[in-house]
Amino acid sequence: RPAVNLSNPTVANISFTLYAVLGVNEKAQLLTTFLWLRLFWHNEYLVWAPEECDGVARISLPVKELWSPDIIVYEFVDDDVSQACPYVYVNHTGHIRWDRMLRLVSACNLEIFSFPFDVQNCTFTFGSYMHTIRDVRVSPALTFSEMSENSKQYLEASGEWELVDILGETSILQFGVDEWDIITFWVVIRRRPVLYVVNLLIPSSFLMLIDILSFYLPPHSVDRASFKMTLILGYTVFLLIMNDLLPSTANGTPLIGIYFSVCLALMVISLLETVIITNVLHHSSMKYQEVPNWVRVVVFKYIATMICYRWPEGVSPTIKTREDKPESSNGSAGASVIQPVSQAADRHRTYSGDTVSLPELQLICQYLKDLRAHLLSVQKESELLDQWCHVGYVLDFLLFRIYLLLISCYAMVIITMWCIWISQ
Repeated sequence: RPAVNLSNPTVANISFTLYAVLGVNEKAQLLTTFLWLRLFWHNEYLVWAPEECDGVARISLPVKELWSPDIIVYEFVDDDVSQACPYVYVNHTGHIRWDRMLRLVSACNLEIFSFPFDVQNCTFTFGSYMHTIRDVRVSPALTFSEMSENSKQYLEASGEWELVDILGETSILQFGVDEWDIITFWVVIRRRPVLYVVNLLIPSSFLMLIDILSFYLPPHSVDRASFKMTLILGYTVFLLIMNDLLPSTANGTPLIGIYFSVCLALMVISLLETVIITNVLHHSSMKYQEVPNWVRVVVFKYIATMICYRWPEGVSPTIKTREDKPESSNGSAGASVIQPVSQAADRHRTYSGDTVSLPELQLICQYLKDLRAHLLSVQKESELLDQWCHVGYVLDFLLFRIYLLLISCYAMVIITMWCIWISQ
């Protein structure tokens, strides 16, 4: 060491300017930055009088020919491939300044849960590698606020990241009986989320909006289910494409990844709702089964009233149980049409007495009976189909409201969490 009295430590003053954030590797937990590092120290043997040297007060010398403090960054995990600066400035007072360009690949505990609104706090620890506190002491050459302001001037147009602040403190690192003097800098950077909002959140929101609007398609139409299946397929392709933009770590999953997974799950739930309603409208009605009385009471009385269901014109929401219906409730137009013919056949039997009716008249009566039975069956099927359709419409309206409530609550929770992180 260039010290007259070796019991006096050499003081190395350190300052740096964060010029650029080159990359953030969330999976490997690495931060790549480019620093302008400046070191100051005093060489007691390089002192001269400028008036005796033609007024020369400062010279430059090769750094390899001089002693220099072995200041390193303790978090570095890769070789420095930046351009080397082979010279130092030496003042006539013996003070030396060494400007270095440093491409620093450092380990950093990256928190990506709030991606793309995340704020990273990475640590740069400067200290001597070999010399203990008895030989080399380190201290900041500038205040931490000055280093932060200088760095912000260069990072304003530095792509994805912006500098929030640079903090620091000096401390003692103790290992066994030896102690090292160190300076710890906390570099706080914030991600600019505009790129990810435009490329990820807005397209996903549009797809979810289309899924909500698909509920306005007729529930008895098969095109509604096929439309939702196509929408899920498109959203799956979107997830495959955006996987390259999402960070991935072994420590956890970002909230936006959970957001996309829940959106896909909601789309699947929407498709299942459509399948259930289609089954009610088509499968149950095609069996021509009566709507159970408990289904009438629950759906038409309670659910329809609770969701304020608007009944179509000409449809009465009155609940009619099977006991309330008269036995001839099928009293249809077919019966009124067939009745006169039946009365005519009865009158013919009265006139003919016990004589056997003509075969042609018996055949016509048989045909009329079959026609009447067919008309009654068609009317019965139409009534059952209408009943099941109303059940399906009410259930579809209920499930649609529940689906809207789930999406609204989920969106409010996500937006609130992101707003809290942004404010912090």
